[in-house]
Amino acid sequence: MRGSLIFALSSMLLVFGCAQPPQPQPPTPEPTPPSAAGGVSQQQIDAEVEHLRAALLDEVPQRGSRTDESDRTWMALARAEVGARSLSIDHAQLLVVVDRNPRVQELRIVLAQPGDRPWLVIGGGKVSTGQSGRRGYFITPTGVFRHTAGILDYRALGTYNENGIRGLGVQGMRVWDFGWATADKGWTTDNAQGEIRLLMHATDPDYLEQRLGRPASQGCVRIAAAMNRFLDRHGVLDADYERAAHDDARFGALLLPGRQPTPLAGDALVIVDSASG
Repeated sequence: MRGSLIFALSSMLLVFGCAQPPQPQPPTPEPTPPSAAGGVSQQQIDAEVEHLRAALLDEVPQRGSRTDESDRTWMALARAEVGARSLSIDHAQLLVVVDRNPRVQELRIVLAQPGDRPWLVIGGGKVSTGQSGRRGYFITPTGVFRHTAGILDYRALGTYNENGIRGLGVQGMRVWDFGWATADKGWTTDNAQGEIRLLMHATDPDYLEQRLGRPASQGCVRIAAAMNRFLDRHGVLDADYERAAHDDARFGALLLPGRQPTPLAGDALVIVDSASG
């Protein structure tokens, strides 16, 4: 029953790509502020950060390298974008931060904390964002994109397209859906824009995953399969989904069996561009 439900959801939603024209959508309800870490002590937060760092080292072979200087850069970029978009950080929560700069093309999982408490980098890895110069390919927009129960994610079916490519990765890979977003058309020179369905997902492990680290997508954020599993297993962006799963079987069916949800889960994908600073 569970597998049939997920398969059916995937079949319905797979028609949406990164660059599909928008369809009429019901209004998305305002997200409820996450409260997962609201009652967690600073000592527990620090211990969870170390746990997640160790888990990332164990579970994600092709992770990004960390230095104190690079951590400071990522935290500064994340703080600036969060501040510009007026995202309230009222409790400790994880953000997934993507730098679309063609020279960077990486993500970092960042712990954001309120007030004067320090922000911390957990770790990260390579991505691919929107490629310019190809018709139908959009430039991944910057901003803060919320992952809430207003939209139901889906999972890859692992099917091949006409070119023998599994565009969303192997069967079962999570596809995070952030809804419609306005993005620059990367094939024009007149600043024309269009609507894309902004997704974060895995990619073909045989042909495309090795190309992560350079712009290649139609506007979505491509990540490695191991990073996909890490974010999924630890529920890094699932604060709202875990709450919804208590009352809505669709979210319970979507969430990974045997997952280890972190108490620091958040709900925000933050896309920055270090080249425009």
